[in-house]
This record gives sequence, C-alpha cells and structure tokens, in this order.
Amino acid sequence: MGDVTRFPTEHHFASYTGSAPLDASSGKNVRHRLNTDANRALNSALHIIAICQIRDGCGCGQEYYLSEIAEGKTPAEARKALTDASQTVVYRIMKRDQRNQLATAA
Repeated sequence: MGDVTRFPTEHHFASYTGSAPLDASSGKNVRHRLNTDANRALNSALHIIAICQIRDGCGCGQEYYLSEIAEGKTPAEARKALTDASQTVVYRIMKRDQRNQLATAA
C-alpha cells in the first residue's frame, strides 16, 4: 500500500481501497457503482475484517452491524457500512502510527 502520507484525507484512502462508490447517475436516476480501478485486494481484506467482526462477536464491530440492521438496513447494507467504518479505523491507525514513528525518530 505504501506510505500513508500519499493519502491526504481518509476519503482519498477510501477511493484507493474501493470503499468510495463512483457516481453512475444519468438524468433523474441516481446510481453508484463499484470502483474497479481501486485496490480490490485491500477492499477484500477490509471485507474479511468486517465479516470476522460480525461472526466472532468481539469488539464493537458486531454492535455496529446490529445497530445498522436495527435502523432498517439490509444485512448486505449493514455489512458494507461496517466495511466502510473499518476502512476509516485502519486509515486513522496508520496515521497515528506514522505520527508516533516520526515523534520517536526526532
């Protein structure tokens, strides 16, 4: 994946991982499609993280998934929301680790 500094915001990281959908709207039809130019292997890893959190019931992943379902989302939509949330957490951890590494090097 390389250096995290190449992603100025978590939205850029989401675009790289394929978590950010591409607009495929036409006229009054509002649609989004999968970003096939993204890093699909990284997106798959984030999906596996979400599936394991839902299945194993450890941590707040399963709670988040169940709260999304309670809000009326389908299981697939709730799983996608958890994958997106996991992507945000991964990005923030990488940024934190980079800051800590820079602080200890100074």
